[in-house]
Amino acid sequence: MNEKLKIVKIIALDEQKMQIIAVALAQNLPNKAIIFLDADLGMGKSYLTREIIRSFGYSGAIKSPTYTLVEPYSGGQKEVLHFDLYRLGDPEELEFIGIWDYLNQEALSFIEWPDKAKGVLPNPDLVIHIDDYKMGRVLTLYAKNAQMQKTLEQMTLTLSKGIDDFKIENVTI
Repeated sequence: MNEKLKIVKIIALDEQKMQIIAVALAQNLPNKAIIFLDADLGMGKSYLTREIIRSFGYSGAIKSPTYTLVEPYSGGQKEVLHFDLYRLGDPEELEFIGIWDYLNQEALSFIEWPDKAKGVLPNPDLVIHIDDYKMGRVLTLYAKNAQMQKTLEQMTLTLSKGIDDFKIENVTI
């Protein structure tokens, strides 16, 4: 594959900045993609996903799927599946919940703790890694295909318009 990998790093110093990032990303996501969320506990994986779901116009309660493994959200601009695999005991458990039925839907699949299902999950289209940064977070987004490269380019363009307090670093390798 000759495609170059697109990486974007964005610093969010508070929840308001995380929300702005979530909205900018949501505005540019396709209707279907697999997105891995990689971070330690409490770094904002569920918060980021919740804000993306809200930006699609979903107005109901948005709860973490920690105990159910997956929560579907429909009725907004896009269909969303939010997976939280933290409590997954064995990757084969995903077969019991019908993982392939979920992932074959025309939906955005946000998957927290994807390493818990190594060898079962397909490759992601986008990986979002979140780390501590001073009082906020640094998000590193890795596009795994050309469609996601375009998504990240559009997202950074959206963020750069009129907002000068985001530190955005684009890297192509």
